[in-house]
This record gives sequence, C-alpha cells and structure tokens, in this order.
Amino acid sequence: MPLIKSTYSAPRLFRNAHFSTIYSSTLRKVAFSTTQRDRLELEDGDFLDLDRSFSSEGNSEKLVILLHGLAGNAQRPYMKAMARMFSEDGWDTAAMNFRSCSGEMNRLYRSYNAGATEDLEAVLNHISAEKKYTEIALVGFSLGGNLMLKYLGENLDIPSEINSAVAVSTPCDLGASLEELSQTRNIIYSKRFVRNLKKELFRRHLAFPEQITKEEIAGCNSLLAIDELYTSKAHGYKNAADYYQKCSSLQFLPNIQIPTLIINAENDSFLSDTSYPVEIAKNSDNLHLEIPAHGGHVGFIQNKESYYHEERALEFVQSFSE
Repeated sequence: MPLIKSTYSAPRLFRNAHFSTIYSSTLRKVAFSTTQRDRLELEDGDFLDLDRSFSSEGNSEKLVILLHGLAGNAQRPYMKAMARMFSEDGWDTAAMNFRSCSGEMNRLYRSYNAGATEDLEAVLNHISAEKKYTEIALVGFSLGGNLMLKYLGENLDIPSEINSAVAVSTPCDLGASLEELSQTRNIIYSKRFVRNLKKELFRRHLAFPEQITKEEIAGCNSLLAIDELYTSKAHGYKNAADYYQKCSSLQFLPNIQIPTLIINAENDSFLSDTSYPVEIAKNSDNLHLEIPAHGGHVGFIQNKESYYHEERALEFVQSFSE
C-alpha cells in the first residue's frame, strides 16, 4: 500500500514532541470504566487479567482487543480513551493487562516482553471460546504494538474473526529504538522507565530471591541493563541483543495478511528510523503506514476530548467492518 497522507494537525503548543508526550502520559484524564475483569489461567500455570466493557445494548458481535505499552496497564489514559472511542461506536472492548501489570504480581519468575505473542494467543482463545464475536480488531500501543504486529506476521493461521489491526507509536526495531530512547534528549523518559521497572524487579526479588539479587537490580542504571539482567534471561533469550533481534516486529511485517495500520509520528523521539517501514508498506497489500509530522509518543492531541489516533483507529477498523 502507498503511504497514507496524514490529516493530523497538532495544536501549536503540542507540535513540540516532549509537550505532547508528557501531557498525554501524565496529565490527561479519561472518564471511562470497565465493567468486568476476567482472569485467564495460562497453560504454564500463570495468569493474566483482562479488563472488559460491553456495549449499552449488551449484544454486540464486535470486539476490540487493546494491548498496552512498557510499564503500562489496561487503566492507563491512552487505553481507556481508545476503549471509550470504540465503546461509543457499539463495540465491546477487552483491554489486556500483561503478566504482573494488573496490580497483582504474576506467579512465575517470567513476566511480559515485547514478543510474548503466546499471551495474546491465549486471550484470543479465551474470547473465541465465548462464540460471541464475528468481528475482532486489535489495537496495540508502543511495546504492545510491536507484540501485536509480531503476532500477525508470524502466524499464518490467525482466527478468521480478526479483520483489522492498528499499531500506535510502535518501535518496530527494538534494539535501534532502545538506542534512541537512551539518548540524552530522552533522559526524562528513560529514567522514569528504569525507576518503575526496578521497583517491579525488587518485588520480584522478594518472591524469587534465588533468581535475582537486590545488588544486581541496584546495579541496573539503564533499560539495556534491565533487559540484560532480567527481560532476556527470564524469557529464554541469550541476552538483550538476542531478545531484540528475535522479537522486533520489523522482520514480520511483510507476512501480515490482514489490513493493518501503523501510526508513528515523525517527531516521536522514542523511535528509530527503522520503525518507519516505508518500503515494506509500499510493497505490501495489507500494511498501511501513516507518519504524522507531530504527535510525539502516543500524544496526538486535538482541540477536543478525543485524540487523533483514536478517531483514526476507529475509522480504519470501520472501513473493514462488515
């Protein structure tokens, strides 16, 4: 597909990537409540929680599944706002909380990562068993977008109900994007990620003291160090480089078989050049790529309650809805 020319025009103040990113992640308030939490018991003895809402009529046959980003959860403003956008259009919503992200630590030493597509598959199996939905859309943010794209590109036999997908602010090349996030201009974000992830690792140490020590955790001063110490090893990879290489969605994009939209802002300081797969999109029948000039990281602010990427995601999915 040719590149999609974006119609997004950011309010003047929010043409600054940092303003749009920080405001959206820390100051935005969203009024939306999920109505049900499902606990999925996983085959390896672990669990994850799914936060769900249902259309006012209660009989919708359309569902959107949402996947959050690094150190996120289903109740983050960007997740609630996207759920609200689809809910108001008559869709049911199911927002994933990755392992250990729902407020309760998971049972195993492993947790979640950018390539753990088996957990998305478990959610889809859970939903399919209900035999309720004829249409399913997927929407992933950042790390969750990468996981979603990897799933779609590595599986030739996805459920037939899935008819479209949208990835927002997605690092398609994990290693290269980590290098960008580690640059001085992004120090405020990287420090926040490191601080939050280390808090989680200290809790994990209390549950698995034989697996990881307080001294090892205290010595981590970067996302790379955390991925070297924990993320890669806990999930069966040799090291961080092996994890990034095997889990980056970039290599799977040419295989995607359903209409899929990537919305990555040109001024997103988290993303590497390789997270804008222009040539792949040009040569694909299914991959659509939109690169707004502004928007930062999940910060496509408008002069109204809804954000551009929320309206755009619904519009894209609607265009392939029966």
